[in-house]
Amino acid sequence: MNPGLKDLQKYPFEKLALLKAGVEPNAAYKDSPINISIGEPKHEAPAFVLEKLSASLGGLSIYPLTAGSDDLRESIAAWLSMRFKLGESISPAKHILPVNGTREALFAAAQCFVQPGNESLVLMPNPFYQIYEGAAILAGSRPHYIPVKKETMLPDFDQVEEAAWKAASFMYICTPGNPTGAVMKEEMLVALIEKALKYNFVLASDECYSELYFDENNPPCGILQAAKTMGNDAFKNCLAFHSLSKRSSLPGMRSGFVAGDSALIETFRLYRTYQGGAMPPPIQAASAAAWRDEVHVKENRDLYRLKFEQCTAILKQNKKIDATIPDGAFYLWLATSASKAENDEVFARELFREKNITVLPGSYLGRKQALESKQAPKVESNPGANYVRIALVAKPDECAEAMKRIVDFY
Repeated sequence: MNPGLKDLQKYPFEKLALLKAGVEPNAAYKDSPINISIGEPKHEAPAFVLEKLSASLGGLSIYPLTAGSDDLRESIAAWLSMRFKLGESISPAKHILPVNGTREALFAAAQCFVQPGNESLVLMPNPFYQIYEGAAILAGSRPHYIPVKKETMLPDFDQVEEAAWKAASFMYICTPGNPTGAVMKEEMLVALIEKALKYNFVLASDECYSELYFDENNPPCGILQAAKTMGNDAFKNCLAFHSLSKRSSLPGMRSGFVAGDSALIETFRLYRTYQGGAMPPPIQAASAAAWRDEVHVKENRDLYRLKFEQCTAILKQNKKIDATIPDGAFYLWLATSASKAENDEVFARELFREKNITVLPGSYLGRKQALESKQAPKVESNPGANYVRIALVAKPDECAEAMKRIVDFY
């Protein structure tokens, strides 16, 4: 047995189920539960993608290639070039590898590239997507948590000591971030690439929320875009992870890609040849169609924008609630400090009991670590504590109703 298995924590939704166990919702809302805890898109899948999938089922009679079809890689390269201003720097043959969703790829990449051993570190934000932590542990390394600053909702990279940079073999970042929705500016990404080159670690940028943003004139920068800006046209030490789950509301297709450093891509392709991670041909054909279309993506983004505008307006009816539209993603990262149930677990449990609404305690997405500030010496704290994560994935009316109940609960 992999010795790391004993060190894995329960997944956040297992903890949430235990928290809710035995709690009976208020009879007034018993028949109208609202679950806004899970980041599972509920918008309708694009009809043209489903039609392409259905028309391509004949592809099930052949084994797929790990590298994917030329058509799929070309559609991805064209999208990357357009979206992140990469020009001809991106090669369909050298820089792109289709994967079965970013979750699978983010985990597998650590197994491929992380240097095992107690002295090896995998750097990651705190709070975070728990796959990062599990991937690091099962790769035989140690997670090193970088706390998110309250002021920016971005990781405080100044907290990372020189020794940690030197010991890093791999680093996860997420922009727009899960759970905060904060976006890393190009200067920050350039600075991280410089660290990756200086200390020779792989920089893995989880960008699965990159197409969910609210300023049409200011889309989030990506790691490959930042690399090109600084003259790193080969994307050395950089990997970007993208998915159709959020961009195109296709979470069940399990379709995404990894792009970047050609040497890393080739090594990852070899690893996945043995892992058996090839994407089924019908999924490849449907994915290529999705990457070539932006109309449905804009419509998807417009619907999220509408929900955020409606929901934050409702929350702001209580001036104690700090509800601001994030830079990206589809989460509200809501502080519980203005409520009587300040502790995030108590807040989530009592909100379920009183209003039959399910949210995710922020402490389930973070880990305790030694934090320091100008005002206080180092203390053990969980940066996710006393927040809850709300996923605005349901229909607008249902999201609005949830916000009304939450305002009343506060």
